[in-house]
Amino acid sequence: MASAPWTRRHVLTLADFTAAELDIVLQTANSFNEVLQRQTKKVPALQTKLVTTLFFESSTRTRNSFELAAKRLSADVLNFAPGTSSLSKGETILDTAKTFWSMGADLMIIRHQSSGVPQMIAAEMDRLGGRVGVLNAGDGCHEHPSQGLLDLFTLCTFLDPAQPRTQLLMGKKVAIVGDILHSRVARSNLWSLITSGAEVHLAAPPTLLPQEFESFGAKVHWELAPALADAHFVMTLRLQHERMTQNLIPSLREYHQRYGITRDRLKGCQPTVKVLHPGPVNRGVELSSDLMDDPVLSLVSQQVTSGVAVRMALLYLMGSGTGGLGL
Repeated sequence: MASAPWTRRHVLTLADFTAAELDIVLQTANSFNEVLQRQTKKVPALQTKLVTTLFFESSTRTRNSFELAAKRLSADVLNFAPGTSSLSKGETILDTAKTFWSMGADLMIIRHQSSGVPQMIAAEMDRLGGRVGVLNAGDGCHEHPSQGLLDLFTLCTFLDPAQPRTQLLMGKKVAIVGDILHSRVARSNLWSLITSGAEVHLAAPPTLLPQEFESFGAKVHWELAPALADAHFVMTLRLQHERMTQNLIPSLREYHQRYGITRDRLKGCQPTVKVLHPGPVNRGVELSSDLMDDPVLSLVSQQVTSGVAVRMALLYLMGSGTGGLGL
């Protein structure tokens, strides 16, 4: 378990994380990964805590992963469903959050289709006394910190299963391909990878990749080949149809022809290249179906597995306020 102190009450963005803080998460997640291999997968680390999942936007992987993580830590869990809540009667989002605060919530996991909602709720919780920690589980086109951290853990665990750490990514080339414009995952990965010292290349059609991303420290490509050249890892992103308000690509078929990741296109990468996708996957669009299921080239299933350990780490660190408790 990490020995450095953890000082964050909230996790809303990875933009201001230091490499040392990323390493605390990686080391803590690695400890919980070992716990998940045991016959008894439950620990009493958050036995007295109440975790609430406020998902104002639909989710399968993230919500279930957080709920399982909280239960593995022995926390009590309250789930929120907007369709059957008082939101339908006119209650505001902040009033909903304050209701859970009044019930004694210790941690709130927030997902919303609009950017900034987790930050707004965190500010309100601070105003009420600073007892509750808020974790951003995805807000609009802004960020998805836990996904960025589990992707980081997946990469570092592949490079060194015994001791995953950010230093392993120093100088490694990571290509992120797809709908960068609308992707909160891309932004969180961009921050964590650059902080870790990786060389990040972004590739997408110009309509889905503004030149301004270069100001974040990434290299922007509107053609796929230079982004993939000598890449150690390739991360593909789903086309965010639900967030597109214009016809930004001619067709899915043309997108796959120009930007879809296939075995043939990986020939220009490093011989040991691995492929990732945060899911859900549009098979045959962003990533060929056979490549996604390839046990040698694909790390997609490992990403799902990593999710529980990393989210256990985040909940533990936020809920206990320490990076040094042994398990």
